[in-house]
Amino acid sequence: MRAPTGLLCDLLAGPSVIATTQPTFGWIPEPDPGETPVACHVLVASRAEFLQPGAADLWDTGRLAFTDSLHLPYAGAPLQPGATYHWCVRLWGRANEPGPWYSPQTFTLTPDASPGQTSRHAVRPWRHAPASLRALNDTTWFADFGRHAFGWLEVTLEAPADGTVIEIRLGEKAGPEGVDLQPGGTIRSACVTLKLRAGRHTYRIETPRDERNTSGAGVLLPAEFGIVLPFRYVELRGCPVAPSAGDLKQVRLEYPFDDTAAAFASSNPALDAVWAFCRYSIRATTFCGVYVDGDRERIPYEADAYLNQLGHYAVDREFALARHSHEYLLEQPTWPTEWKQHSVLMAWADYEATGDTRSLARHYDVLRRDKIYLDRARPDGLVDTSDLRDIVDWPGGERDDYDFRPVNTVVNAFHCHTLTLMARIADALGKTAEAAKFTAAAEHARASFHRVLFDPAAGCYRDGEGSAHHAQHASFFPLAFGLVPAAEVRRVATFVISRGMACSVYAAQYLLEALFLAGEADYAIRLMTSDDVRSWRNMLRQGATITWEAWDNRCKPNQDWNHAWGAAPANIIPRFILGVRPLEPGWSRVLVAPQPGPLTELHGIVPSIRGPIHVDGTLTPNGIWHLDARAPAGVSLTLRLPPPTRK
Repeated sequence: MRAPTGLLCDLLAGPSVIATTQPTFGWIPEPDPGETPVACHVLVASRAEFLQPGAADLWDTGRLAFTDSLHLPYAGAPLQPGATYHWCVRLWGRANEPGPWYSPQTFTLTPDASPGQTSRHAVRPWRHAPASLRALNDTTWFADFGRHAFGWLEVTLEAPADGTVIEIRLGEKAGPEGVDLQPGGTIRSACVTLKLRAGRHTYRIETPRDERNTSGAGVLLPAEFGIVLPFRYVELRGCPVAPSAGDLKQVRLEYPFDDTAAAFASSNPALDAVWAFCRYSIRATTFCGVYVDGDRERIPYEADAYLNQLGHYAVDREFALARHSHEYLLEQPTWPTEWKQHSVLMAWADYEATGDTRSLARHYDVLRRDKIYLDRARPDGLVDTSDLRDIVDWPGGERDDYDFRPVNTVVNAFHCHTLTLMARIADALGKTAEAAKFTAAAEHARASFHRVLFDPAAGCYRDGEGSAHHAQHASFFPLAFGLVPAAEVRRVATFVISRGMACSVYAAQYLLEALFLAGEADYAIRLMTSDDVRSWRNMLRQGATITWEAWDNRCKPNQDWNHAWGAAPANIIPRFILGVRPLEPGWSRVLVAPQPGPLTELHGIVPSIRGPIHVDGTLTPNGIWHLDARAPAGVSLTLRLPPPTRK
């Protein structure tokens, strides 16, 4: 046996600060060929030098017949809040010989650590030099940092005497003559003056505070970070001495991120660019230490957070920030009808990604009491939400003229789906009777959903009971949630395709899921690589490096330019084009079923809690796909080749 890798303490990789006195431990086994881990040995000690068998003063498991690699619960001496500890692990193979120890890891408990809290990493500042720096005239310099990011500017400048005043402009948008200070909407810019001191000094540029996103429900940053602004471009006016590229630093505030955890490349460079764009969007918007809705409000919302969660799982082996965001929203829910339903989706996604039931167990009662609408069910199982605030899509102009009715098709699609997920959640917690109750309610509601809301003449779903209108949303949400009977899938998908991208960047998540689940990969990939106004490439064409709140300023004039709910391809591409999805929570069984559509080549790495899944596919000259998929030890792969391509 070789030393395991990828160690996790309470779901956190590397040296970490944890919030619980009852952590779990995990790792990725690295057995030699033909070997299988059959036991582990974990040591936890108050000092690194105590990490020896028989010397560990807190926990020495000895040879423990623990054949899994996840969620080994701590069972040693009590851990003290505020203290730092050290741990290491080694594995046994079938030859009954222990492998080497992995390098010791550290974890520190927060001062208020207690058994039932969720741990997460702290956000950190990361310094980056500009991608380019050029002179606009003798005293004006323009820097492009290559990427938009939340943070602040540090400059090191030289002045011949005290009192020289320069003007510094920062912003998300640039014009032909420098930073655009009137970009419109909620696109950010700032203009400040700086009085220089004689000699060479480093300055942090303080930008004005925005009242809206630093008060009320806005998530406040730690005081030591001060004011944070999203920007890409910087203009220095009136510099007495020319700066060099090394004199400017964009200090990006981000949650720790592993750039090597995920990868994607295909035969379509446009699709590759969209994936890279959306992956960075997930990374750059972690600056608050909780998923927020962009810079205008900096408020967590359930739908925004769910899309963030799916994207984060797909681009990094990171689970704690999603769990924290989900639990934050359980305590501070928002107003839309469907947003509260998203909490059930977030709870299930957390468990599916981790296989860890702790959060489910802690919050099960809140989910069943406050996040489903079973108490509103009519005798036929459908729910009337006329006194709530249904949203369908956002902004309002993105709803394809949706006809709101008391029995709303989109809300009821979520209702059927959340009942199904609640049955799975109850089953995972051993609540057999409640699982059966939710299953029966879901089956009853599903039958009524199709009978009441499907229009057989049109081959699609009505917007609600009694409506004669067929918005695209009324059909793609049921398709995405698996509510459409097999005999009607083709007709419903045909209708959805006929409407194009008649939805927002948020609902595009469900539109794309619906298309792939219906076998319409060609059209789904066409949408993801489109050049239309309503596309990711439209954002890229205008210089975006973080996805926007809306497709274009024309769709939402007050939109911000840093909204991760627009990053659906970050999770859609690995889950459906590479086809990597878990067959059971915790990823011990994984499906690899690529849907390449028009592609002829695809390569990728998809992170999972058990380690990376590698997929390489090539279309051979005779129209047959050659697929190579590799997984870590302990992961069983089910491979499904794309159908042959006709020549």
